[in-house]
Amino acid sequence: MITSETIRRWAITQQTTEINIAREYVQHLFLAELYRQRGSQQLLFKGGTALRLAYHSPRFSEDLDFSGFGVRLGDIEEWVVLACGALEQLGLELTIEESKKTSGGYLGILAVTVSGYRAQILIEVSQRRKSSVSGQGMLISSDFAPAYTAVLLPQEMLVEEKLEALLTRAKPRDFFDCYFLLRQKMITPKHKIQLQAVREAVTKTRFNFKSELSDFLPRSHHPTIANFKSVLLAELDRW
Repeated sequence: MITSETIRRWAITQQTTEINIAREYVQHLFLAELYRQRGSQQLLFKGGTALRLAYHSPRFSEDLDFSGFGVRLGDIEEWVVLACGALEQLGLELTIEESKKTSGGYLGILAVTVSGYRAQILIEVSQRRKSSVSGQGMLISSDFAPAYTAVLLPQEMLVEEKLEALLTRAKPRDFFDCYFLLRQKMITPKHKIQLQAVREAVTKTRFNFKSELSDFLPRSHHPTIANFKSVLLAELDRW
């Protein structure tokens, strides 16, 4: 298990907080154990944490989001319990604070303590999609956890859902994720109509992006979010 000294060292190296490092370490371990469970490949990893862990977004993220069309609730709960049991065998203190069916799928809340750092991780499985989708297997590696294979929502759908999230809930993290997708050229001409609506949303927003996002971005990215609205609009203008 990772030590508190290693967490402190990586926090300095990655210009972030120790809790971000501790939480991300647990996210890696949980995903590795989750995808070792038979049948769990039906859960397709997506969202901001997928952008961070699989596509190397600079934004640290708290939740683990999945699509799980047609997956039984009992199977999801079993995979979560088995993955958590494996983490406990590694020496983590872990409690499943909530595990329940929601109107859109499944919600789990984990409270984890690793080397003295306490973090909470939300697990959300959406079952709103009306048809099955084949996942995309990807090798996930990091500097402080063993490599493993996760099954992701295909990139085009992941991008589409991130843009839809921005247009429906419009949280600061959604605007930053859009900026990352644009910079990485993950957005395609197919999404151009959505980008027109995104531009309107950016123009109207009154968020203080620096205060909202600084805890989740390396210090080297703080100048970008100091005047983030203008930065994002300039990026959108390239389209």
